[in-house]
Order: sequence, then C-alpha cells, then structure tokens
Amino acid sequence: MNNKTNKVVLAYSGGLDTSVILKWLIETYGCEVIAFAADIGQGEELDPVEKKALKTGASKVYIDDLQETFIKDYVFPAFRANAIYENQYLLGTSLARPLIAKRQIEIALMEGADTVSHGATGKGNDQVRFELSYLALAPQIKIIAPWREWSLNSRTSLMDFARKHGIPVPTTIKKPYSTDRNLLHISYEGGELEDPWRAPSEEMFTLSVSPRNAPDTPEIIEMEFREGNPVSINGNTLSPVRIFKELNKLGGRHGIGRADVVENRFVGMKSRGVYETPGGSILRVGHIAMESITMDREVMHLRDSLVPKYSELIYNGFWFAPEFRLLQNMVDMTQKNISGTVRLELYKGSCRVLGRKSDQSLYSKDFATFEDDTVYRQKDAEGFIRLNALRLRIHQLMMNSSGFKA
Repeated sequence: MNNKTNKVVLAYSGGLDTSVILKWLIETYGCEVIAFAADIGQGEELDPVEKKALKTGASKVYIDDLQETFIKDYVFPAFRANAIYENQYLLGTSLARPLIAKRQIEIALMEGADTVSHGATGKGNDQVRFELSYLALAPQIKIIAPWREWSLNSRTSLMDFARKHGIPVPTTIKKPYSTDRNLLHISYEGGELEDPWRAPSEEMFTLSVSPRNAPDTPEIIEMEFREGNPVSINGNTLSPVRIFKELNKLGGRHGIGRADVVENRFVGMKSRGVYETPGGSILRVGHIAMESITMDREVMHLRDSLVPKYSELIYNGFWFAPEFRLLQNMVDMTQKNISGTVRLELYKGSCRVLGRKSDQSLYSKDFATFEDDTVYRQKDAEGFIRLNALRLRIHQLMMNSSGFKA
C-alpha cells in the first residue's frame, strides 16, 4: 500500500497558523498543497488570502463564496429545529464546519488529491467536526492534522518558523483571544477569557454595541416566515443571506445576541466562549413565536424533547450521520404549517414578541376566551380531571391501606 502523500487540500484562512501549516506540509511531506478558503461571511479577512497562499507555496487557491449555501442549507435547517447547545450556544462555528469540510472533499475529488488537512488543534471540537465530515463523505481520504504531529507547540515557535520561511507575521500585538467569524456569529476564546471569573472587555465585541449604549428608543420590526424559514423583514422579501445581514445589522444596533458561556467540549474538557449572534438571536425568538400559534401541541413537545440531541449532534460533528438526517427530516415535517408574521421589539439587548398572526393559526379566540362562549362546555373538564386523577387516587389509596401518609 502506498502511504505517500502526493497532493493535499488544506482548509486555509490566511492566518499565521494555516500559513505555517501550508509550508510545513510541503517541507514535511514533499507534497503539492492546494489552499481552500470558504467565504461564509468573514468579510475583509479573505482579501489577502490568495496572494499569501501562492507566495507561501500553494499550487492553486480556491476561494469559494458559500454564503448562500451556509444560510440556506445549514443555518436555516438548524433554526427550524430551534437548535441550541446547553441552552446558550447557537452553534455558529459548529454549523460552518460540515459545509467547509464538504467543499474541501469536493475539491480534493476534482483535483485528484489523496489527502486533506486542517488547522484545528488537538484539544478542540473542530478537529472532530472536520474529520468526521471528511470520513463520512470520503471514507478512503487521508487526513493530516499538523497540531497533533508537529513540535511547533507555541505561538513563538510558529512565528519563528514563519520568519525563517519568509511568511509574513503579525506586526501588531495579537488580541488576547482567538476568534471565528461567519454570517451567523463571531466567537472569542482563549487568552484573558480562560479565566471564567474575568468579564470580557467591551473593546472585544465586533458585531454589537453594548446594550447600555444601544438606542433609548425601541425599534419594532415584522418578520414573515414561510414553512419555518424567514422570507421578509418589514414587508421586504429578501434572499437568505440578505435576511441574515439585515438581522445582524438590526440586532447589533440594539446590543442583541451576546452570550458568555462555559460549555462542555466533546473531547471532555470545559471551555469558556463568548459569542455574538445578533441576527440568529432575533430569528430564534421570532421562530418560536411563530410556532406557538401554528404547531400542534404534541408535535411541538415531541420535537422539543429531541432538540438537545439534535443540537449535540451538530456540536459534536455528526452533521452527515444517518441519525442526524433522520432528525432533520422529522424537524422539517413539523415546519410545513409554520408560516405567518411575527412582530418584535428590539431594545437594549432584548428581543420581545409583540404579536403574531398566521393563516395557519391553531389559536382560536372562540375556545380560549374568558368571556361567554358556546363552543366549550366547562363542565366537561370535570370528567377530564377525574380520569387523569384516577391513577393518583389509586396510588394514594394503596399507600393509605399500607399505613403510609402522603
């Protein structure tokens, strides 16, 4: 069996780590390296990528605009499920990794590459997310994870390697944390945030103003849904990407979507992350409000019971697993009637529901009213209650006969 690595497709961001990895792969394996960067909304960070990758030794560079795919095929499905990890994290990084891995594998197959590589460390979740996706999509692919192999185990050693090989290194003091950004969120980890008692500095935040500095006047918006997905804001029909950009702008202006979380990583340790998810936070509130009048009670409760598992599968990297596909199909069935309009108030870090309406509404004023009605016989509730109490009565009678007291 030939174990030689001939051609590698590297998930490349243009930062110090992946620039060093690119050169290290060439030196260590004597292989051709193709750099791939996914544009999923990180903005100006992508501007120098192609030039830098080619200068560092890449034989070819792919920079693919995957923004629409990211929102339509990854973010929207998760928000149809109201996915959230450990009650706080809206999965911004977790949702991006399977998309990046999928395109990376597609490029590897197109280019005849035998290997893929990434810049995730051996301590984090991303190594698992990338590699589970690689192997689910291309079972025979070889994987190189430099952070699990090399001796460059500090920022200083990375910078020394970069200088030695003529790779540009940062000339300004690095911010004391690492970040990951896309259309859904930006995350901050490491550095000063490793002390869970220490509050993050206000200067760190990128997408949102402090709620204290947000406008003193609330802003009211209307968001229309169709089959569980947002389709318009204030009557303006927009594409998935434009919907998200508008929600991010609105949420950021009002300081919405900040979360400071100590979460449980898949590899076993606890980690502190600070997140900004302005648009996603608004979308989640609106979607839950829309479901409240359009989704059957038992369907909702069954779906809700599966949300922790669904979210955990995304967080742990099982997007392409059969059990996740099963859950997604179930979720999508629940969304057929989730259509209508929600009215929301944005104000100083909060998003509050003011109203909701739908042609598919299951809410009936005739049944719910406290006024006189002719459609509900209140006396029927007596039998309903006594039947539900039957097992409780039998249990207590047995306890009484045995000498136990309630």
